[in-house]
Amino acid sequence: MKTVGMNETQRTRPVVFGEVLFDHFPDGKAVLGGAPFNIAWHLQAFAKAPVLVSRVGNDPLGHQIRQAMENRAMSTAGLQLDSQHPTGTVDVTFNDGEPSYDIVKDRAWDFINDQLLPPMDDMALLYHGSLALRSPVSRHAFETIQQSDDVPVFIDVNLREPWWTRDDVLSLLRRARWAKMNADELALLLPDLDEPEQRAKALLRDYALEWVLVTLGDKGAQAFTAGGETLSVAPDRSTDVVDSVGAGDAFASVLILGLLNDWPMQLTLQRAQGFASSIVGVRGATVSDKVFYQQFCKDWNLA
Repeated sequence: MKTVGMNETQRTRPVVFGEVLFDHFPDGKAVLGGAPFNIAWHLQAFAKAPVLVSRVGNDPLGHQIRQAMENRAMSTAGLQLDSQHPTGTVDVTFNDGEPSYDIVKDRAWDFINDQLLPPMDDMALLYHGSLALRSPVSRHAFETIQQSDDVPVFIDVNLREPWWTRDDVLSLLRRARWAKMNADELALLLPDLDEPEQRAKALLRDYALEWVLVTLGDKGAQAFTAGGETLSVAPDRSTDVVDSVGAGDAFASVLILGLLNDWPMQLTLQRAQGFASSIVGVRGATVSDKVFYQQFCKDWNLA
């Protein structure tokens, strides 16, 4: 598995760009999340000291986010404060038991300001989801980070209606080194091909990607590499699923961890699957109890 290309300055810090928000449920419950926030949370627990670049409103939800990050000793250098736009929210509704999501527009994370970006001299990897670039303001901030240095990009494809177009997402792939998506998203991007393997290999052929990771829900995941390898991993059949929310974010966080630590791809997949299986065994996309992460850090020899 190719490293992120750290140079003599020993760049080790991942930068995570995008949304931090609250999911609002019909019963009034609000849950802190957003894929970039979830991933930064996990990476902090794995001793990688990420910088989350996002924006929150000057409101109670925004203050709650900052407090949660400070309680975890996470860097808040990239967390901007917005007095004009409220903190991000997602309105979750249910129809016959099936959830639907309204990712409310014009929230603070849509207005990440390129003039307020923190120093990133030690940036080793830049993560973002495609959803994070739905607004031109935040997209410009992301491009400012990307153009400031030759940093490798990890894109997490999130196709959420109505916030994506096929051409736009494919254009983002041209600037990435690694890409993660689920099988349905891969099919939406390349509908003219029949099988996930054909679609993934087409992406590798047409874009300068080193690998494409395709998650398969309860069937695990597959990684397709530019060198022609196909690697697979499946969850333990004994996994007790309590809540599948955030499983993909858990998987992505360990993929990034593997890149930063130069783990072999198959080992990275196994560890990512094991961690994701543990996350679905608890309620919520993140875990506040530090003990939850300690066994993983011990088993993986993390500082």
